[in-house]
Amino acid sequence: MRIMLKLVIDCDADAAWRALHSPRAVAELYGPMVDMSPLETKGLPTTWEPGADVAVQLAAFGQIPMGRQFISVSERFVDEPAGRVRIFRDTGIPLTGPLASLDVWDHQMAISPAPGDPSKTLWRDRLVIGGASAPVLWPVLWTTWQWRAARIRALAPSWAHDPAPASQD
Repeated sequence: MRIMLKLVIDCDADAAWRALHSPRAVAELYGPMVDMSPLETKGLPTTWEPGADVAVQLAAFGQIPMGRQFISVSERFVDEPAGRVRIFRDTGIPLTGPLASLDVWDHQMAISPAPGDPSKTLWRDRLVIGGASAPVLWPVLWTTWQWRAARIRALAPSWAHDPAPASQD
């Protein structure tokens, strides 16, 4: 079963790509509904790097345990006629909680400059889930992904951290 998003967001593709690699920025996408905390005492990495495997605890509204999730990061690049597409992929799996009944968790986010406006980003997000419980969990995850889309749109302008050049007088 699939859940897909396709949206144009108000930041350039480089800023969106940096945000995808930031555990803090990713955690903000679900806030305040879902809180993500590291299971390791050393904390979350500063950035998600290809080959990284990180276990996190999820909690609804910071209080209600939702289970543990294993995040396994990879990335790839595809050259298309309209330009380069950068793809961030999490093929980890829920370890405990309601989502642990899933056999498949494949989350890919594709980032590229928006057609006709390189100052914006075309964000494509695809979650593939599988297992006997997938039909029951799909509506909950679909709703969560709609929330996620709203958060991506709201937070994207803050991801561009390069200051505008000072005017020369």
